[in-house]
Amino acid sequence: MDRIYKIGGHCFALPDERLMEAVDGISGFKPFSWQPDLVSAKDVYGGAWLPDFTVWEGNGWDFPAFTRKSYGFGYEDVTGTFGVSGDSFLLELAPQGEPSLYLRTMGGTGRGICLYGNYSPRLLRFALWMGYGLMTVRKETVALHGSCIVYKGKAVLFLGESGTGKSTHTRLWRENIAGSKLLNDDSPIVRYEEGGVWVYGSPWSGKTPCYKAERYPLAGCVRLSQAPYNKIRRLNTLQAYAALHPSAPPAFAYEEELYSGVCSLLEKMVSSIPVYHLECLPDAEAVKLVCRTLYGDGYEADSE
Repeated sequence: MDRIYKIGGHCFALPDERLMEAVDGISGFKPFSWQPDLVSAKDVYGGAWLPDFTVWEGNGWDFPAFTRKSYGFGYEDVTGTFGVSGDSFLLELAPQGEPSLYLRTMGGTGRGICLYGNYSPRLLRFALWMGYGLMTVRKETVALHGSCIVYKGKAVLFLGESGTGKSTHTRLWRENIAGSKLLNDDSPIVRYEEGGVWVYGSPWSGKTPCYKAERYPLAGCVRLSQAPYNKIRRLNTLQAYAALHPSAPPAFAYEEELYSGVCSLLEKMVSSIPVYHLECLPDAEAVKLVCRTLYGDGYEADSE
């Protein structure tokens, strides 16, 4: 039986036992797995149904090669390369001293994902993130790098470069604002739907195990920078776009078909929700400043 996942309001299936077993070894995916009847589920969720992730049935010799390499990156001891092969997008994840994992779209975006090679959890987790993004970016759905807090039924997304203090800030929310909770600490899914901007939990939450199959309206975004004081200001449209842009998947900026999808979502975000810049200390007062700004004075501070 196919394994079905619903992430960011989009559904996809894993029809291959090898992939199912490999994904079972990755923390975070279980809350997003569900088992309705496949045919009826596709009828109900037709517009939100994505092509399947499948396994390349050939061998390494006949797997397509890059015709253009667009973007290179690295994490841990893994060297990543993203580019194109004909009319398909191609990803290689090459860990030091181990075989690579390859991902290929079956012709452009939204037409299925094929995987081949090393299904190590640390490689497959990233490949699934990239594959999901390739299939949803034209559906006004993008995973943004940030830490997301929920309070009073609405979410706030905190953005910033690695090491800025996003996770510290959302931890301080939970310690100082009663009723606040973490939705995701690394890669929440942002989607424009129903005339507004919504944010979803995802199986990709960085070093913090926070995997929640929940969605909330996005009250606003806050870009953090460290400072010896606490100050917040609302950004104008151009500043807001510039604040959001660095948090989108960097590889997508190098391919027009993908980048246009990112831009479409960011444009809707800056026209729908407020975006702020917070210069701050890692303290409770910074949290309370943001809470007052976005939620008003009726927040409930935890007793000290």
